Amino acid sequence: MTRPRVGVAVLTMGNRPAELLALLESVAKQDESAARIVVVGNGTGSLPVLPAGVDGVELAENRGVSGGRNVAWERLREHGDVDVLVDLDDDGLLVDTDVIRRIVDLYEADRGLGIVSFRIADEQGQTQRRHVPRLRAKDPMRGGKVTTFLGGGHGLSMRMLEETGGWPEEFFFTHEETDLAWRALDGGWTVYYEPKLLLQHPKTSPARHAVYYRMTARNRVWLAKRHLPVPLVPVYLGVWTALTLSRTRSLGGLRAWAGGFAEGVRRPCGARRPMRWSTVWRMTRLGRPPVI
Repeated sequence: MTRPRVGVAVLTMGNRPAELLALLESVAKQDESAARIVVVGNGTGSLPVLPAGVDGVELAENRGVSGGRNVAWERLREHGDVDVLVDLDDDGLLVDTDVIRRIVDLYEADRGLGIVSFRIADEQGQTQRRHVPRLRAKDPMRGGKVTTFLGGGHGLSMRMLEETGGWPEEFFFTHEETDLAWRALDGGWTVYYEPKLLLQHPKTSPARHAVYYRMTARNRVWLAKRHLPVPLVPVYLGVWTALTLSRTRSLGGLRAWAGGFAEGVRRPCGARRPMRWSTVWRMTRLGRPPVI
């Protein structure tokens, strides 16, 4: 059986050209090469000059994180020679040269592996708590099966994407990873956090984006409406409302959050396909039932 082939996708808004080229250079230095590399300019107008062999796609409008990633996925699908898609943030960096080889080894060993989450750390090697995809986040070096993954650096089985239908474009930004992970888990796929796969990334706060509070609330409601069995919907939304009220110190942020919550209730969010109770139990055994 041939080794799985990797395609690398990078989404950019064109505002970090130096970081983008440094990332692409780190991809080129891998000791096992990617079969294809695609850069999607998400409403950039025009991309910078890309290295030879890198496929550039320029979108006239910003389709959000999920929409832009779907474009990259569709471009890689056209060639039919990629088995694993690796998404990387345009301001990230692969400091190790064996990342792609490790990913291929993981997918070669387990054909039921749907998603692999990288470890994200800053230039000092520190990993923020929010970048550990499990509840007990004290030790970022502890890997294993999880129920969600990190958007900044991850691998996705192309077969899994075909079965689940790709990214939820309606989400635009925030929680699109959780939506995809829940669908993958319900389809029987494994989601795995591998801390040996390192993406170096500057320390940031998600609240730096002006739409963060609104879209976080809206998309939380959409997650519940799309995927949870009816009895769990109010539990999930109640837990997250309580956490938001206890953690958020910005009055403006709370107003935006309340507006997003109302928007999530009012607006449609795509087809409802509630997960099986067996998936709820599986997630509970993994340490994160879908209400926390």
